[in-house]
Amino acid sequence: METVAVPVPHGRLTPSDQQAFDAIAETCARLSGASTRGELGALIAEVALSYSVFELQVIGGHLRREVAALPSPYREAIDPYFTAQIFGAHHHLLLMHRSGAFLRMQTPIADPTLFADFLAMIPASCLRSDDERPGVSGHLRTPRHRLFYYLMTGFMIFVLGRPGHPVGMPFPGGFFVKEEGRRFLCPIRDKEKDLPFSICNFCPAEQIEGM
Repeated sequence: METVAVPVPHGRLTPSDQQAFDAIAETCARLSGASTRGELGALIAEVALSYSVFELQVIGGHLRREVAALPSPYREAIDPYFTAQIFGAHHHLLLMHRSGAFLRMQTPIADPTLFADFLAMIPASCLRSDDERPGVSGHLRTPRHRLFYYLMTGFMIFVLGRPGHPVGMPFPGGFFVKEEGRRFLCPIRDKEKDLPFSICNFCPAEQIEGM
């Protein structure tokens, strides 16, 4: 797969932001070399393993505080899905890596063009503020933390072929992500088409009809 062109964020970057941007762009360039789902899974796992226990604890701590701020009963309903979206995916990724599962996955990445667009979006998104990145949780406070979110999303979507938001995840109004046979149905899939940093634009789920 060809190396993707990475757009530079608007405005002048501070030296630390430029360093973070360059590091994330380099990571995305490495991921762009994958042509099969197994190759991509192995590369994502390699990057994920560079995160220290402390970094994961920081991400988890911010996540817990964010969930705690939500109103009840939505807070209790969504709590396990927020955790599954980030740390459930991380656990699954490392299990597959350590079992050698990626070595057996020779299926090509389903949509190389969409995958390239996903990678091209990541570096600039990681440097955006939370209100500029709808759908990206506020617990991801630094560019490197935000990259972790996109790594887990990329694993779920492009390696496993599953939605970025876990099946069963509830949304306001009583709607949730569904799995019907080989199809995934989501109440918000097509609601964020105009938001370039939303993971919904890359998700294999279909919009629930009539919503």
